[in-house]
Amino acid sequence: MVHALERYAVGGWLVRRRTVVGLAGACVAVAVLAGAAATAGAEEPGFTTLFDGKSLAGWKVNENPDSWKVVDGELVCHGPRSHLFYVGADPAKPAEFKNFHFKAEVLTKPKANSGIYFHTRFQPDGWPAQGHEAQVNNSQSDPVRTGSLYNVVKNLEPPARDDEWFTEEVIVEGDHIVIKVDGKTIVDYREKTAEVKDGRKLSSGTFALQAHDPGSEVHYRNIRVKPLP
Repeated sequence: MVHALERYAVGGWLVRRRTVVGLAGACVAVAVLAGAAATAGAEEPGFTTLFDGKSLAGWKVNENPDSWKVVDGELVCHGPRSHLFYVGADPAKPAEFKNFHFKAEVLTKPKANSGIYFHTRFQPDGWPAQGHEAQVNNSQSDPVRTGSLYNVVKNLEPPARDDEWFTEEVIVEGDHIVIKVDGKTIVDYREKTAEVKDGRKLSSGTFALQAHDPGSEVHYRNIRVKPLP
């Protein structure tokens, strides 16, 4: 049995009343609340889910496909260098994004490195040559930490902890890039033509997640995007 403490006002006084609730009833209440929270997260206005939590449907791996697994609703990268590109329902006509608001929940294991590429395109091997990378790295030897716009704007202080879930967001509107971690803005950058290096620039394209090396393990879930005008 579970004892519940109710509080209510009577004539200006705060009255407390203890009631007894069956354990089954309490469990149902918790389940309802948990379900409501999950539903609220899944129904963000304008956002589309990119990862179904069950398979790699809509995604295409280049080299070392064994570096990617779906475990308990999470997308886990752990192994030799590999990149997982979002292609959408029809790989022959890959998904294309220009202005957008991207969100993913991320969990890094100690000494792990990964990244979220945007405005990129599928390539069969190597580090993606097109687009920008939002860094995912809270403790690996590379000093460039989570939330950085890699090789453009460096953040040297980890904004999140290993073994704890955090939300990383990338917002692109025109030449403006914002990267947030748990709601805190890490990068607020306007791209200038004179600062563009090779293919590391804004244009349009898709997203890719990075498996960096065999010593890195990173988990992703609740990956979604909202196209912007």
